[in-house]
Amino acid sequence: MMLKVTPLTPSIGATISGVSLNKDLNIGVIEQIYSALIKHQVVFFRDQNISPETHLKLAENLGEIDPGHPVYPHVEGYQSIVLLKNDANNRPDTNDWHKDLTFKESPPFASILHGVKVPKVGGDTLWASMSAAYDQLPNGWKDHLEELEAIHDMGTFRNDFYKEGGIDSVNNALKNVGSAVHKVIGTHPISGLKYLNVNQSFTRNIVNESQGPSDHILQFLFQHISKPEFQVRFHWEDNSVAIWDNRITQHYAVFDYLPEFRHMQRVTVVNDKRDKS
Repeated sequence: MMLKVTPLTPSIGATISGVSLNKDLNIGVIEQIYSALIKHQVVFFRDQNISPETHLKLAENLGEIDPGHPVYPHVEGYQSIVLLKNDANNRPDTNDWHKDLTFKESPPFASILHGVKVPKVGGDTLWASMSAAYDQLPNGWKDHLEELEAIHDMGTFRNDFYKEGGIDSVNNALKNVGSAVHKVIGTHPISGLKYLNVNQSFTRNIVNESQGPSDHILQFLFQHISKPEFQVRFHWEDNSVAIWDNRITQHYAVFDYLPEFRHMQRVTVVNDKRDKS
C-alpha cells in the first residue's frame, strides 16, 4: 500500500491519506509514515476514529511509550494516553510556543494527538520547524550560538502546581521535576539537520551568562522562531490525528474557542526505535 503524502508548506507539514490507521497498520505503512514524519516534521490524517488500542499500537511502532504526563490526567484505563478536555470551566495552558518536556534530560521523540471532539471554528494548532528557523539565522548568530547551552525547567507548569497546593506545591515540584541543560543548537539524529533548541515555555537561562545578556539572546530567538515562514497551521476536525517530531519542532495550541468544548487525547513516544546513535 502506497500512502499519499501532500506537503502543506515548503518548511513543515504534510497530510497523509489513503490509509485507515485502525485497519492498515502493517510494517510497510509504519515505515512510510515514519519517513514522511522525518521529512516533513509533522504529519496529519483526517477521518481516523482511532481506538485507544490503535493509538497505543501506532506509538509502540515508533518507540517506547511515555508512562504518563507529570501534570495532565489520563484516559480511564489507559495510563499512557493523556486526556486534554478544555472549555470555559477548564481553560487550557498550552497557548505558547513549546517543545514538550524539555526540562527532562531526554525530552521525548514524538507525540500522537487525536482530536476526538473539536470546535467547528477555532482551536487550531500551529507547528514551527526549528531547522528552518536555524537555517534563516544570520551567520554571526549561528557561530555565537553553536557552543552555548541553556537551562530548562518546568516553566508555566508552576501555575498548575500552585493551583493544587500553593507555593509549597511549587517548591516541591521544582525539586521533584527538576531541570535540564541542553545545547542551544541541536543536530537531528536521523536527518542530520541542525535546529534551534530553545522554547518560550521551558528555557530559562543561557549557561554562564548573567540575566541581562541571557534574556537578550533568548528573546531574540523567541521572536525569530515565531515567524510565519517556519510554520504550518492545522484546523482540527473530529477524528483528525497529528504526529510530530518533538526533537525538531515546536507547537502552539490556539486558545480562541471558549466557551466551546475541545477534547484531545495524546500519546507521547519517549525514544525513536530507529535511532541507532
